Amino acid sequence: MRRHRFGRIAAVFAMIYLAAVVVLAVVVEATGDITPLWVVVADRSGFAADDLRPWWWLVVLLVLIATVQAWAYWQVLRGPERGQPARHGREVRLLRATLYVSVGHDLLLLLPIPYTWWMELIPGAIQLLTAWLFFRVLRGTTLRWLRRIVLVTGMLHAVNGLATAATWSLGAGSPAWMAGLFGVGELIWPAWAISVLVAQARDPRWSRTTVRIGVVALVISLLRPSSLLTFSYASEVPWDQLVYVLLGALSVFGLVWWARSAHDLGSLMPPAPRPRSVRAPARRWPLPVVAIVLPLLPAAVNLAHGMPFWLGPTNALWSIVQEHGSSELLITWYALDLLVGVGLPSLLILAAVRRRTQRLMRATTLSLFSLAAVAAVSAFTETASGPLFGELPLYPAGLFVKDGALVSTGISPLWYGLALTASALILTFLYAAPPAHRGRRHVLVAGIASAAALCLLPAADQARGPATTAEECHPPPYWEQEQPEPPPELTAEQQFVCALRGQGTGLARFTATTPDQAVLAYGRRLCELHTRNDPRELARWKIDRNTLTYMIAEICPSAAAIVKAGRAKQDQEIAEMRAEAQRMCDATPRHHPRIKPATAIRIKEPQMTDYGVLQTYESEDGDPNLDPGNGLVSSEPGALAVITNPEFDLCVTVETYPRRPPVETKGWDTVVEVGYRSPMGEIVLSDNVSGTELPDLSLNGRAGHYRIRVHYAWFPWKGEDQGGQRLLIMAYPAPGDKEVVYRK
Repeated sequence: MRRHRFGRIAAVFAMIYLAAVVVLAVVVEATGDITPLWVVVADRSGFAADDLRPWWWLVVLLVLIATVQAWAYWQVLRGPERGQPARHGREVRLLRATLYVSVGHDLLLLLPIPYTWWMELIPGAIQLLTAWLFFRVLRGTTLRWLRRIVLVTGMLHAVNGLATAATWSLGAGSPAWMAGLFGVGELIWPAWAISVLVAQARDPRWSRTTVRIGVVALVISLLRPSSLLTFSYASEVPWDQLVYVLLGALSVFGLVWWARSAHDLGSLMPPAPRPRSVRAPARRWPLPVVAIVLPLLPAAVNLAHGMPFWLGPTNALWSIVQEHGSSELLITWYALDLLVGVGLPSLLILAAVRRRTQRLMRATTLSLFSLAAVAAVSAFTETASGPLFGELPLYPAGLFVKDGALVSTGISPLWYGLALTASALILTFLYAAPPAHRGRRHVLVAGIASAAALCLLPAADQARGPATTAEECHPPPYWEQEQPEPPPELTAEQQFVCALRGQGTGLARFTATTPDQAVLAYGRRLCELHTRNDPRELARWKIDRNTLTYMIAEICPSAAAIVKAGRAKQDQEIAEMRAEAQRMCDATPRHHPRIKPATAIRIKEPQMTDYGVLQTYESEDGDPNLDPGNGLVSSEPGALAVITNPEFDLCVTVETYPRRPPVETKGWDTVVEVGYRSPMGEIVLSDNVSGTELPDLSLNGRAGHYRIRVHYAWFPWKGEDQGGQRLLIMAYPAPGDKEVVYRK
């Protein structure tokens, strides 16, 4: 701090600010109100403060962001070093002053002062002067073409800012024009910042720390999501906008970059020229040529099929960039996808092979390995096809949209990743730095990377895999689905996962996000316990083997054998019961009509009901009385119900007459006749749950009034408590709704 003119004052200010933030954090824990802390650290306007709750992680995050802000204020306010600054000329002094004015303007925006429309024109004017002065100051240390890029992009960015500010302030222009200006500005600023950073890296007047801080500022600006694409529902925190505001609070590195750029121009001693990079010796072909050609091979295959892109829009990375990324990041990703797809890495490798400097070689190999990692992630998150919602941004729809669905075309990105990795390994093998040029930081980085890899090895078998969701286990009924689809077919392993995640199993419980492989590993352990059948081991696990058998039968052979045997025995018992019921119905006496019926059907198979009711459904308004006074039959217009005992089989005969048949009561326990009006001419008694359905009682589909006579009797069979129910139902057209009980 003594080396800088205002170091002590800046440190005191930064400490006061950080202490105030810590006090506000304590107040949040005491009162539960996070608004003061949010307003001071994140957003002076108090955006979304009412929707935020005092989450502990948000309080800690705000304190950490405030720590970065305090460091930034210290960097900005401490000023240049003490003493007589070096003489760099009049244009350098003007650039320093302009940079300080820009920093002061940004600090002024942090204060709660009214902001008038003309103040929005100040950044554009400062940008114009800054771009011109950078162009003049970089003369002699920077290549001409790079200086021209700095000048052109800086001027365009300034003009765009002035036009946009004037349009917003004066209310002129159309929305389309405004959108165009905003988009152009978002694309030009990264180009200008990159060109300035490259020039500063080549100029000895700026320190490497300043350049690195500028790179961090550029990366944060690219990663910051666009606030124009966020929305939220009522009583819900807009998470995208929350991330946008927090990254905005963290975007103080640009302020530090400009301030340090101005400080460095006022350094005390004339800067010494930076040492030239050590060049590796040239290597004979074919290995360098192989490293250059390898990235061209997958690109040539894709281009031969008309596909110029490397990844495309059918992967999770593009979805994240599209949903949460800024416009700059969106365009950058698209450009990178196109350039890698046509083989641009080969040009980078060619430049590295020709120059062979250690810095360029490290940057090239790191870029190749990074692109290979992106290719692997993209390949493993790629979707074969899926519905396309809305329009496809940037990418041509003719290549990726077919029949309204987003499809994956071209070769797998893994081929690109394999080629890039092979090229990076060849470069590392041929042009690795000699031991004399390997600094301590290289050893430190290598040691940390090796230790991290060793720490991750034991957890390699715990990698996250797919998890069967609750919707897949228990899909909603078709009537609750917007687009009814057949339920997915679950494998045996998925059925076990669904059963184990159910409530009341008596076994370990897993969350909905637990990977299936973790649940299956627990199931296989249970299978081992079941197979050994050690009572002491089962008691120690507090598991009942009989209950466990049906839980793990899908994945355990020993349990599956027991379940199969039990089901076979059950099927045999059911078959014997059905055969016995069939013999009983065959033994019941046949009914001999006194007059000739129109139809007479003796149902051969015994019938069952789920809850003892056979009912017609000719009218939605019909509601028969399921507890009639006669105990057997009730009717309403369009609804007829016959009440039986659901515990025993039914031996049924149905008859339809053209006229009234004689009354028969001999041999029956109950005989009841009711009137019934058929609105549709389909008198079908059925039980939808059990699937029982009797023949139609109507006379040739005639609608109108009928008389329904129901005969019921208990038929004993092989014992007093065993037997079945006999049911004779007669129907004939006749008026009248009077209920007649012939026998009860």
